[in-house]
Amino acid sequence: MLLLLLLSHLSFSGAVQSGIFGGRMAKPHSRPYMASLQNGGQHVCGGVLISKDFVLTAAHCLNYRPLTVVLGAHNISKKEYTHQQHIGICVYIPHPNYPEEKLPNTDPRTREHDIMLLKLKTNAQLNEAVKVLELPRNTEKIPQGAMCEVAGWGVRVPGQGAESVLYESTVTLDDVKKCKRAWKKYFNPFQMTCSKSDGKDGVCQGDSGGPLICAKGKSKVLYGVTAYTGAPCDTPEYPEVYTRVPHFLPWIENVLDVNDAQD
Repeated sequence: MLLLLLLSHLSFSGAVQSGIFGGRMAKPHSRPYMASLQNGGQHVCGGVLISKDFVLTAAHCLNYRPLTVVLGAHNISKKEYTHQQHIGICVYIPHPNYPEEKLPNTDPRTREHDIMLLKLKTNAQLNEAVKVLELPRNTEKIPQGAMCEVAGWGVRVPGQGAESVLYESTVTLDDVKKCKRAWKKYFNPFQMTCSKSDGKDGVCQGDSGGPLICAKGKSKVLYGVTAYTGAPCDTPEYPEVYTRVPHFLPWIENVLDVNDAQD
């Protein structure tokens, strides 16, 4: 799901289907950190395994509780018994500044602090199909023009049905000033980053919580969590928006440290 908001001249994309539009099919299990968040066996959000017992995702995925985390998946319509792990969630930990009360989608507060940690009921069994994606090491920003990767299950053509296998796409970070002009009060340049919507490749309905992975020097870092896009999601006037993980790194590390101390 991506957040849905209807305005006089634009809309936020939102649906239960998940998807990368355009892009290419990922090599099976080549992104072992990917998590499918499911309600009643239906994929509703993406997520990222950042430790053996925590998944990082978007806070607005709370709307689809109760959730089950599926790890090690390529085709989520199949059981894939030798790879998939289905794990329940014992604690939902949205950012403390994310609104507790149910607000209308037109309220900008539903866009800010849109990040959440999910404490797994049992530890993930790490193997070739299930691995942790390391967090960034500092809070620095990556400049516009950087080439980044997104991945998710589902819609490849906006407005059509969902796929079942994991797809991936390459996007380019856009100028945050341009994003602010396009999204106005809904875009916080300190908490968010954005990628160019070229109408060919990008995130689509249901991809919330999935990773934005960007090149930094010779390495790649988890730079964002998919938040929202225009509707239809290939609308070039509205850049795709992600919650910027490095901005929230102190909060994430504190939650993980507290959890380690309690274990």
